[in-house]
Amino acid sequence: MFSRGLLNSTRVFRPLSNNYRFNGIRFLSQEIKSAIDRAVGSAKVVLFMKGTPEFPQCGFSRATIQMLGQQGVDPDVFAAYNVLEDSELREGIKEYSQWPTIPQLYVDKEFVGGCDIVMSMAQSGELADLLEKKGALIPEEEPETESADVKPTKRE
Repeated sequence: MFSRGLLNSTRVFRPLSNNYRFNGIRFLSQEIKSAIDRAVGSAKVVLFMKGTPEFPQCGFSRATIQMLGQQGVDPDVFAAYNVLEDSELREGIKEYSQWPTIPQLYVDKEFVGGCDIVMSMAQSGELADLLEKKGALIPEEEPETESADVKPTKRE
């Protein structure tokens, strides 16, 4: 169900300053945008979620992390950011992606979507194709080949 490595890959988001508001409209500060840019670029597969992979704090985050595990995402290329730990991140990521809900998945720095999009893509096979194309899956083990010194015996 879970890829064991995905459980220990939460990263800490460190913003530099507050977002700005003008007549009720939010504007990302350059510092917050840069911090989110760094977070999105921190790994090949990045998930902004409520909670952590070990302890998701909403059903949509849980479903998304389970789906990534089922797809075989390589833990070495995966990072998760807990938006509940930082209100600037929680609000900033919504403006950054222009997507109103969390979780949010990025693959190779490109916004993929939220839980509903991820589930739909998984069902159609698009998610597996995307993750494979971007080199984000656990590498398959190559079958062992026989040593050059050992030759198969012939039966007569």
